Amino acid sequence: MKNTIKIIFISLLCSALTLGVYKNYIEEPLSPVRDVIIKEPSYSKQVNKPNYYQPNITNVTSFKDAADLVRPTVVHIHSSNGDRYERLFGGESSGSGVIVSKDGYIVTNNHVISGSREVTVTLNNRRTYEARIIGTDKTTDLAVIKIKKKDIKDIVLPTLKFGNSDEVYVGEWVLAVGNPFNLTSTVTAGIVSAKGRNIDILDGQYDIESFIQTDAVVNPGNSGGALVNTDGDLIGINTAIITRSGRYEGYSFAVPSNLAQKVMKDLIEFGEVQRGFLGVTIINISDQIANQNNLESMDGVYIQDIGEGSAAEEAGLKTGDIIIKVNGFAVKSSPELQEQVGLFRPGEKISIIFLRKGSIKSTEVILKNSTNTTSLDTKLKNKKLSSPATILTDLGIEAETLDNKNLENIEGVIILKIEKNSIIENTNMEREFIITMVNNEKIKSLDDFTNAIANAENEVILDGFYEKYPGEYTYVFDKD
Repeated sequence: MKNTIKIIFISLLCSALTLGVYKNYIEEPLSPVRDVIIKEPSYSKQVNKPNYYQPNITNVTSFKDAADLVRPTVVHIHSSNGDRYERLFGGESSGSGVIVSKDGYIVTNNHVISGSREVTVTLNNRRTYEARIIGTDKTTDLAVIKIKKKDIKDIVLPTLKFGNSDEVYVGEWVLAVGNPFNLTSTVTAGIVSAKGRNIDILDGQYDIESFIQTDAVVNPGNSGGALVNTDGDLIGINTAIITRSGRYEGYSFAVPSNLAQKVMKDLIEFGEVQRGFLGVTIINISDQIANQNNLESMDGVYIQDIGEGSAAEEAGLKTGDIIIKVNGFAVKSSPELQEQVGLFRPGEKISIIFLRKGSIKSTEVILKNSTNTTSLDTKLKNKKLSSPATILTDLGIEAETLDNKNLENIEGVIILKIEKNSIIENTNMEREFIITMVNNEKIKSLDDFTNAIANAENEVILDGFYEKYPGEYTYVFDKD
């Protein structure tokens, strides 16, 4: 009996010792339990959509075909601010992106590349290329980058087709593809858990949060990756997770593809988003509003206030009206209304069906911009780098014709100042660079320099040298 007790005591002691060693020296410490939201680093104008769901149920036994289609189009993005010292203190980030055009345009999240000077993308085939930032939009946390043209002249890039996120339904299967924890080309599966989710991760006045919620596993590094249906169509850009631990815990959120495609087109064409506004203050339907208006359903959006001279006022909408459809699409909440209106530019027309004192009415609204006009923003991207008079401003530099007695028989332009986040800064050029050639043609003066860039069709190649450093250097950027 004594031996048995002794053996049991020794066993318990060993177990306790083992557990203590594991807890103190092996197990990774968990963060304190707290609610946090962690950002995870087709354009549609259809009308008269049915108000009811017509299920198309299929027995999915394998996601292989969809995964094979999507994986080559999802890239691993690495970005840094270009400062080797700041890199040691968190100046780098990584995430995912989706190739959406054969000439190298990639959609990702704004928070993946925000503040970066250097951006590289690694394809599924492990080849790495330099990319440049085309434009960013904080209001949707989206961005567009582009692989530099000189790197892909003879390469056929795989691309992913945009699907219609309005036709995505709760309960249908989806795949999330990205690069979590630097594990490239990771595919996870889940279902659509909800639509039109607002989780308050964006803090601007005009932010749009109408996320597709899924239970597909998404972790840090999935930011900017693809959310696709079982046909392999892009229906969302994975953007955020809600978590207590900093890792996936069952909730992931994606920007709908229709909104992402509209933002992408604006950024490519204009360098910024052209956003149409109704000019109203809105809230979701509450019990009080439903009772006051004898509503059978809580679906719809209540107009709390209307701006003077706004698009809504000119269309005849009034305070107290309840918007129930936009272009035939039933809007059940404020995020869904913001999403649908966000698909259009100033000057474009949308149809609205609304309730007023129990009666169903309709109107057409010509959207306006943030300054209450119907015009697009005047800072159009396609006007940049086309006029010699504004070339230096467009490039973000100060420069002058080289006049240095120490450099005999050398003609060209010297760079005196480079603005932050400018076109030239993104090439990693530094001050005091002396440009001697533009697109393989010698330049003698500042006028030669600005005229050469204005006349260039697309890619601009700047050759030159630094007086203090040996060797020749080349910097390249695209005008488009």
